[in-house]
Amino acid sequence: MRRKFITISTLVLFVAGLAVIPTACKKEQTIRGLEKRELEIPDSFPAPAYSFSDNPLSQEGFELGRRLFYDPQLSADGLVPCSSCHQQIGGFGTFEHDRSHGVFNSHTLRNAPVLFNLAWNTSFHWDGEFSSLADEAAHPLTGSNEMGQTYKRIIDYLEADRTYRDAFKEVFRYPFIRPEFIHKALAQFTGSIVSANSKYDQYKKGTRSFTPQEENGYQVYKVSCASCHPEPLFTDYSYRNIGLPVDPLLNDFGRMRITGQAEDSLKFKVPTLRNTYISSNYMHDGRFNTLQQCLNHYRNNVQPAATLDPLLTNGITLTTTQNDNLLLFLRALTDSSLLRDPRYKRPD
Repeated sequence: MRRKFITISTLVLFVAGLAVIPTACKKEQTIRGLEKRELEIPDSFPAPAYSFSDNPLSQEGFELGRRLFYDPQLSADGLVPCSSCHQQIGGFGTFEHDRSHGVFNSHTLRNAPVLFNLAWNTSFHWDGEFSSLADEAAHPLTGSNEMGQTYKRIIDYLEADRTYRDAFKEVFRYPFIRPEFIHKALAQFTGSIVSANSKYDQYKKGTRSFTPQEENGYQVYKVSCASCHPEPLFTDYSYRNIGLPVDPLLNDFGRMRITGQAEDSLKFKVPTLRNTYISSNYMHDGRFNTLQQCLNHYRNNVQPAATLDPLLTNGITLTTTQNDNLLLFLRALTDSSLLRDPRYKRPD
């Protein structure tokens, strides 16, 4: 299978008897050359929307980010790594519970979004709060109901570990660990996770066939779902009100929290349908346990509202057969190789 690649950076580093002079504005210290990492771009995908120009990808940076991603010691109670809410078995999303669990048995406001194909995003989180992967990575580290740690404690822990200390110096060419380096390393890992090897992808390449039911479900998808979840990424990255009533305990009004604009009330980012079959629970607050419950909402329970997406004014009409075939098509969007890809698993 041929892949296109985009070269993100060429890092040529050298040191020749250079002394580090302590000043108010220290220059980054060069350690040695890094192995450039190329962002994988599947043939069917458009060019990435996200730029790593301020955080050039390297294999060493990716591996450092991977180690940080799986390290529970970055959290206040030593039990909650990034991977606890973004599990590989669930397509790097929250798996089989509604909202994400934080330190000291706390819960977040929302269901953790999946972390694959992030390089095709220009904003992050359900409400688009962040415009960079590094900023997005920073939020959970100190969030009181997420990892709940302080940067002083995180950096003290990392500086005390020689492997971490050497890795940060190697990647960022600076004698000390800084918060932004942690964010950038995490962004190199999460931004490099790509999912494009489902049965659907193989069908589009002509290497596998759909069953008649999957083919029928594909046609149902094109009519009923593709306006908001277009191929090949299966999201248009827009923010929409899909007619979910507000949970009175959470009182979450979505993107309006960021923009302050009434027209954004109850609008949340359209998630990808890729790997949705194995990434339960569903919706921004994880209120639905199954995909069938999601379809039931669109068929029968869309709530009217001033900001309701016009496409859902009358809900989505599906026969029982169309419903069942659509579920089979959604299952065909599962990239099983992502769930066991050794590049993304917990480091040994």
